[in-house]
Amino acid sequence: MLSTYFSYNLITRDLDRSLDRVEARPLVQRESEYYLENITSVKSIDAFLSDDRLFRYAMKAYGLEDMDYAKAFMEKVLTEGIDDEESFANKLSDSRYKEFAEVFNFARHGETATLFERAQQGTVDRYVRQTLEEDAGNQNEAVRLALYFERKAPEVGSVYGLLADSALARVTYTMLGLPDSFAALDIDKQAEFIKERIDIEDFGDPEALAEMVRRFTAMWDVQNPDTTAVNNVSILFSEPAEYGISTNLLLTLQQMKS
Repeated sequence: MLSTYFSYNLITRDLDRSLDRVEARPLVQRESEYYLENITSVKSIDAFLSDDRLFRYAMKAYGLEDMDYAKAFMEKVLTEGIDDEESFANKLSDSRYKEFAEVFNFARHGETATLFERAQQGTVDRYVRQTLEEDAGNQNEAVRLALYFERKAPEVGSVYGLLADSALARVTYTMLGLPDSFAALDIDKQAEFIKERIDIEDFGDPEALAEMVRRFTAMWDVQNPDTTAVNNVSILFSEPAEYGISTNLLLTLQQMKS
């Protein structure tokens, strides 16, 4: 039986190799090739939304796969863009929508929005990383959470930003040994409590971040002794199911920035 941290370390100790392994899978190759061959021909939001294959690929790349059906919602995100502080994406508590609108910035760049590197290979790189995290989650949800925390926590600028991302918040609750009922507290009370125990600036320190991941995985194994371990190392690198179990639970429709 492997501990969560050991399983996480199997992936991250040579992350480039882990990503290359995912990128080489036939399905990932096919979808990435289709995306790169067709994305630059997309000149409008309508064209983007009408190509289901392209749109689903892009949504998965930025962790929004669970919302790929909500095209009217995403049309509003893309149409208003991010330049206006009062735009739809800027008001949403979930920063993933703002990131998506920035990468596919039709509002600012019009027909040339998909010609930027971030909309092409940058999105493919994100798709591969997202797939890697989903594959890990199929075997051990905590490994996916740890990978996500390692990637996203350095981008968080405040405790409220941390709490607005349900996956980051879950890692934080677990790391601090907080009960499930803590998440039901008033958001300001949660923020005040966490501020006393976590310095957000530590997320930018690789050593401090690594220590947080170690603490999270240890606490997860204590709290979930029957569900954390993988029975065989080879499972981590076998061909996975072609879909993932999302742990990035959406807060967007429930909470807006004040």
